[in-house]
Amino acid sequence: MIVQRALAVLSAVLLVGSVALATLGPHWATLGRALFAMNHDLPDGMQHWLQGHVGSWAWDILLPMIQRPAWLLPTSLGLICAGLSVSLSNRNTPHRSHRRS
Repeated sequence: MIVQRALAVLSAVLLVGSVALATLGPHWATLGRALFAMNHDLPDGMQHWLQGHVGSWAWDILLPMIQRPAWLLPTSLGLICAGLSVSLSNRNTPHRSHRRS
């Protein structure tokens, strides 16, 4: 029950944040440019870390993601959290009788 509510709140925060980012942010704001604006060394550091510790295939997977609009990542994560929250709330839980025997 607590996990379901936490996922619902996280989903709401991510979806509201992505709408705010999409409407208030510049139209050219990709995730890579947003990361570069936060820290100029972050994209290069991510590339070197991924290629050194995980493998070059990880950078090949991440590269198309950072070329997408910046609002797409929080929207995707928000939808995943919403789906998990709904899935957890639809589980059949055993109901205990409140009658005394």
